Amino acid sequence: MSGIDFTTIATRYERDSLVQRTAAETLISLLDIRRDDDILDLGSGAGNLTRRLRELTGGSVVGIDLAEGMVREAEEKRGGLDIQFAAGNAESLSVAGVFTVIFCNSTFQWFRDPGRALRNCHRALKPGGRMGIQAPAKKIYCPVFIAAMDAVGHDPRTARTFTGFRSPWLFRESADEYASLFRDAGFSVPFAKIETITTLHAPDEVMAIFESGAAAGYLNQEYYQDRIDNAYVSAFREIVRTTFKGRANPDGKVNLTFNRIYLVGVKA
Repeated sequence: MSGIDFTTIATRYERDSLVQRTAAETLISLLDIRRDDDILDLGSGAGNLTRRLRELTGGSVVGIDLAEGMVREAEEKRGGLDIQFAAGNAESLSVAGVFTVIFCNSTFQWFRDPGRALRNCHRALKPGGRMGIQAPAKKIYCPVFIAAMDAVGHDPRTARTFTGFRSPWLFRESADEYASLFRDAGFSVPFAKIETITTLHAPDEVMAIFESGAAAGYLNQEYYQDRIDNAYVSAFREIVRTTFKGRANPDGKVNLTFNRIYLVGVKA
C-alpha cells in the first residue's frame, strides 16, 4: 500500500473539509469578489468552493487541481454550471493576463516552488488583479495534530518508519515572511495576518478533519524514505485516533487550534 493522496480522498473531501470550508468564507470576504471578476480557483479540489465562487460573479470561473481524481469529482458535481475544471498547479500555470482574482484556499502549503508559483500567478492576473490565500501557518500549525505525530514518532509500531517522513508542506512563522514571498514575485501586499483559531469538536470530527487534509501528506508514500505498508497505516490511524480521544475535555470535546495565514496580494 502506498498511502493516500488527494485523488483517493476526493469522494469524501467535500463532506469532511470542515475547517477549510469555514476559513474560505473569510478569504472570500477579504478578496471582495465582484460581479465582473474572472476567477481562478487554485487547488479547487472537489469543486465545492468553485461552485460557491460561481454564485458571486458573472465572469469566467476556472478551477484547477493537481489530482485528476479531484477534477473528475468536481466535473461530476458541476451540475451544469458554467465552470471549467482542469488538472494543473501553480508551478505549471502558463496563462497571462486572464484573471482578476486567484482564490487559493488551503492550498498554498503544498507549493513546492513558491517563487515560481507566485510569479506564474502574478503573470496570470490582469493589472489590478488580486490573489488571496488562506493556509495553515507556522511549524506548529495545529498543536493537536502535532501531538498526534509525536505519539506516532514514539510508538514502537510506527517510530522507525516515521523517522523517515519528510514534510511536504510550506510553512512560515510570520505574516511578513509570507508577504515577502509575494513581494518578491511582484505583488503588493495590502493584507497579511496569521490568526489563531480554536473550535470545539468531538474526537471523530477531529479525525475527519485530519483525514480531509493532513493525512494526504502524512500517509503518502512519496514523503517517506522507507516503504509504508498496511500495518503501518493501520497503526498510524489507531495512534492518531487514540491521541485525539485523549485530548477530549470532560464534555467529550477537543479544543482544535489552527494557526492560519490570510493574505491578499495585488498586481500593480
